[in-house]
Amino acid sequence: MAEEFGRSVEDGLKLSRRIYLGKDRAVTPPKPPSHMDKSPAAFLPTAPMVYAVISDPGIVDNPDIPSYQPHVYGRCDPPALIPLQMNRIELEADSYLDTAFVKISGSWRVHCVMGSKSCDCRLAVPMGEQGSILGVEIEASRKLYYTEMIAIEDRKYLEKEARLENGGFLKPHTFTITIPKVDGGSTLSIKVSWMQKLLYHNGEFSLIVPFSFPDYVTPHVKKLPRKEKIQLNVNTGTGTEIVCKTTSHLLKELRREVGKLGFLYESEVLTWTNIDFTFSYAVSFSHIFGGVLLQTPSVHDVDQRDMFCVYLFPGGHHSRKVFRKEIVFVVDISGSMEGEPLEGTKNAISAALTNLDSLDSFNIIAFNGETYLFSSSMELASEDTVERAVEWMSMNFIAGGDTNILVPLKQATEMLSKSRGSIPFIFLVTDGAVEDERQICDIMKSHLTGGGLICPRICTFGIGSYCNHHFLRMLAMISRGHYDAAYYIDSVESRMQKLLSRISSTIIANITIKAFDDLDEVEVYPSRIPDLSSDNPLIVSGRCQGNFPDTVVAIGIFGDLSNFSLDLKVQKAKDIPLHSVRLRTVILFGLSFLSV
Repeated sequence: MAEEFGRSVEDGLKLSRRIYLGKDRAVTPPKPPSHMDKSPAAFLPTAPMVYAVISDPGIVDNPDIPSYQPHVYGRCDPPALIPLQMNRIELEADSYLDTAFVKISGSWRVHCVMGSKSCDCRLAVPMGEQGSILGVEIEASRKLYYTEMIAIEDRKYLEKEARLENGGFLKPHTFTITIPKVDGGSTLSIKVSWMQKLLYHNGEFSLIVPFSFPDYVTPHVKKLPRKEKIQLNVNTGTGTEIVCKTTSHLLKELRREVGKLGFLYESEVLTWTNIDFTFSYAVSFSHIFGGVLLQTPSVHDVDQRDMFCVYLFPGGHHSRKVFRKEIVFVVDISGSMEGEPLEGTKNAISAALTNLDSLDSFNIIAFNGETYLFSSSMELASEDTVERAVEWMSMNFIAGGDTNILVPLKQATEMLSKSRGSIPFIFLVTDGAVEDERQICDIMKSHLTGGGLICPRICTFGIGSYCNHHFLRMLAMISRGHYDAAYYIDSVESRMQKLLSRISSTIIANITIKAFDDLDEVEVYPSRIPDLSSDNPLIVSGRCQGNFPDTVVAIGIFGDLSNFSLDLKVQKAKDIPLHSVRLRTVILFGLSFLSV
């Protein structure tokens, strides 16, 4: 789908050469991208973009200066996409804890269609890490369009109204939606909002918003300055000092309080910004730090239970010992994994094996309709054993057959049943879906609730858009594990290495919050609290009834098996929208597109 989209944009840029720009020599047509790589990916959106959907090339012309155009025979199939000229753009980002809410507002003109004709237009919105669309509002041709969230229980309504052509994802984190019948020469005013996760590395949080506009969205007029605007508000929720690190644009500091910052960027430009908006900061603490935010729901909230958010940050310096690891790699080698998916998986696992400590142990299970074991028992990660494992993968990672996940999971669980003094992991990689997902979750849940100081964590990694990502996410959640995915083949190796790095840096396991037992009612997400790693903060949220104490205690186990205990101060979250910050934990079934 993304490849077809890129080709349609390339066709649209060629078709836009028909647009008559007048006799003014100061006006020059925009140049197409000068990429050495002319692949379709070079034409995918790198910022919020709007395109004219052109099936009939004969309607392409300057709506202000009609010109003689030779007749064009035939139609564009699939339709060409001509990027519309952008007249205004504003970005507003509000950052809370590990989540950012981004709002974009701008205007685009249908500069490429005759004034007497109309066409559909398509909005494409690339978002940052784990982006989730929140809403779109569009005013065009004296009509107002807006999106509406569809709950999972409204499945029948969704199937009837929320058709694919109305809205969907071009690729992960790139949302598209179609605006019907927009008149040539008219202007679209668009507001779009989404939420995304902040990146975290070495004690620093980073916000990256796709905001790089190609030259060809600059209007075909004399070089007149245009204003672009960026507003940024940061509220860590921790009440500790913020240290700014890097920024892509010249931000002016408007306000500074403990744990809060406000910035503004305004500039008169001849061409729109061609770099993404980035901002990074550190929260000044060197030790493991945490707290609880508590908030009373509004009178309009259907759920009148109090909202809470518990956070634990690993700190900037990690003197604590990480856990000794026992890890079983369970790898899908069914026919659909052939080629780059299996090759990327092998490379990522090979790199992970070389990074294991000599006291760590591992095994590998390849599966399709059958299972293939590297060893009948766990092996210490010596240099010789790792070399043999890499060679074994080269000989046995041969794609073919069906997918049976339950059998290898049972085998891996049995291998790790006698783990002592270590943290056991099952690392499941698959690109498929099976029919017994519910049975697998029930069986694994029963296996993981007993035996051992630390029960095995199932970390899941999904490849492509056809595997059941919801199942993989649930399987990870019930075992305190982690989930990630690569929807595109070229990102398999890098994203898998990132997940493997996260589980390798676990510093606290078996985390529980003691105050939860004393509340009248409590609902926590995730239901089983994941481990804390040095690569990521830990944030859990939920609803509760009862008297929340002023201080709660988080307990767990350190990597040297000593006990962890930390008092967490409870604070009223007056200016942090907890119901929105943790919205990523709510599963939304879809969007419908309505007009009024």
